[in-house]
Amino acid sequence: MDSLLEKIMSLTSVEEITEMISEYLKKPVVIEDEQFSLLAYSSFYIDQFDEANKQTIFTKRWTIPILEKFMSEGIVDQLKTIPEPFRVEQIEEIGLNQRVVVSAKYKDRVLGFIWVQETDRPLTDKDLNFLLDVSFHVGKLLYQNKQLKLKKDEEKNNFYRKVLEEAFQTEAQIKWEAANVKIPMPDSFISIVFTVGPSSEESFGELLEKVGLFANALKMPSHLFIDQLMVIVMIGSSLSSPKELSMHANTLTSSVLAQFTGEQVYAGISREHTSVTHLRKSYLEAMEVIKVAKLIGLKELPSFEYKNLGLYRYLEAISQQQKKMKDRNEDLLKLKLKDKESQTNLLQTLETYLEENCRLKQAAEKLFIHTNTLKYRLNQITESTSISFDDFHKNCQLYIDLQIMKVKG
Repeated sequence: MDSLLEKIMSLTSVEEITEMISEYLKKPVVIEDEQFSLLAYSSFYIDQFDEANKQTIFTKRWTIPILEKFMSEGIVDQLKTIPEPFRVEQIEEIGLNQRVVVSAKYKDRVLGFIWVQETDRPLTDKDLNFLLDVSFHVGKLLYQNKQLKLKKDEEKNNFYRKVLEEAFQTEAQIKWEAANVKIPMPDSFISIVFTVGPSSEESFGELLEKVGLFANALKMPSHLFIDQLMVIVMIGSSLSSPKELSMHANTLTSSVLAQFTGEQVYAGISREHTSVTHLRKSYLEAMEVIKVAKLIGLKELPSFEYKNLGLYRYLEAISQQQKKMKDRNEDLLKLKLKDKESQTNLLQTLETYLEENCRLKQAAEKLFIHTNTLKYRLNQITESTSISFDDFHKNCQLYIDLQIMKVKG
């Protein structure tokens, strides 16, 4: 085995190393980078790859269901913290057979992973030691490749920052500069912005990592760059439709936010744009969603998509105008006081009834009450106030006032 290790240590091709590991262990082998993108796989035992491996080879990366499962099972954390080869048990849900994995490290940094599927027999201690020895050389090669990639990534970051700052005059200038740094420009795109609240700034590094992993797992080209404490992802291609873009943007957003249930992490999705000159506009649209989320709270946010915000786009401006004019809705204040004194739910009833366009059946179902109960509450509202529900414009103003009251507490 010493001569085999010497031979592997002399190689600079990850593909050749993968084949030699596979030939020695007589098992399927896959090598991935730190974002779980496929770098190489063995051809000797390709017929023995399980469904999870086949998906990875087909998409060139982990799919989102595989990534989410590995995160929920704690496997992603183990990959970062366990220095020696360890076993990952079979997970039928994602078509994963039992395998051994070892992190490829260099200078205490994890640069990738070597996966060996245990098809017929488990690996021996000798095999595991062999994998560990090989992992350090693979880590060194991946480190060298990473340094080259970091330089290119910095060029891309600078390009996107210049576009955001509107440093270019025309779309032709942008495309010329993009060609220089080898960035393919999509015909249509959506921007997604992620950021953390002031109390979660220490989590920004983790946010950047998670966004990078899930963006990489999308079945659509994505470009990630950073602006201060903002992670911006632009997704799109020449073949993508608005429906596709929206679906992938929402998948990415929900997948990332699911990893931060206890922390202040915000996200916003822009509308579809068909010219890269609108990158700044798309960024500002996504930021507007985040601004609204901070104003009304994440739980109250109707959508992460700017196009679905409705009146919430203007809520802050209206609130400022009301403050300036010292306006307040006396009817809502009466209902708030009545709710407090009598333990009623008239404000909630009013909000739901207005949201359902004053339709009794739908509002009652949403409130989980009988229509007669809803009618009784609506009578209480109209008898206690000047609210009548017979004027569309007044209903709109009433709903806006209600939202502003909720924001102000």
